[in-house]
Amino acid sequence: MANLSFILGIIGNVISILLFASPIFSFVSRKTFWGVIKKKSTRDYKGEPYITTLLSTSLWTLYGIINPDGLLVMTVNGAGAILQLIYVILFLVYAPKDTKVKAAKLVGVVNVGVLGTVTAVTLFAVHKNTRLTFVGILCTALTIGMYASPLSVMRTVVKTKSVEYMPFLLSLFLFLNAGVWSAYAVLVKDIYIGVPNAVGLFLGSTQLILYVTYKNKPVSTNPSEAIEEEEEEGGSAHPARRGIEMNSSLGNV
Repeated sequence: MANLSFILGIIGNVISILLFASPIFSFVSRKTFWGVIKKKSTRDYKGEPYITTLLSTSLWTLYGIINPDGLLVMTVNGAGAILQLIYVILFLVYAPKDTKVKAAKLVGVVNVGVLGTVTAVTLFAVHKNTRLTFVGILCTALTIGMYASPLSVMRTVVKTKSVEYMPFLLSLFLFLNAGVWSAYAVLVKDIYIGVPNAVGLFLGSTQLILYVTYKNKPVSTNPSEAIEEEEEEGGSAHPARRGIEMNSSLGNV
């Protein structure tokens, strides 16, 4: 069992890191950070998904550090945190001034304030025997909350009958990632890893079903036009744009 869980953990590390790196590869994600660097502009990128995922991967890294059996959790999320930090830095460098200021404030609150507070409380205020439970609950709650964002992508697919904003490879990797880590959680009996990945497995399966259902359907509404219209009415980025970026960030266990 120990050998099987270790093998699954290694496979999970590989898949998760590929998901974390999806903003780099054009064959996985619709948009890449190479385009940001080349054009020296963040275009319609939103910083929130990367800032939130930086917090999540950092907390999961802390969980892996304080967990005696958390080596594989620590390695994958440590790598994820480094990649997310790079994305956040690139966003801050190339974002318009107003967006840059707002994003910098959010980084200060979330990645410095919240993370620093949780780390300090965990190490100095929480009893050693309950540290794993405290951090595990926070990680589970945050990860489940992040899984809610791609729901907007699925809503757009159903509304427009188009899978333009739900790349197949991204959905497939999300499904595989959640499946592998769910199996790993069962073997090592870790409920904090198991619960959010069970949610991810369900959502990943749903995305694949939607893809098969709508990939050859006639498009009832131009998805780009529909999203732009809703953005004009609402005055902010459409949830589907944020959702696909959050989808590519859901590599943490």
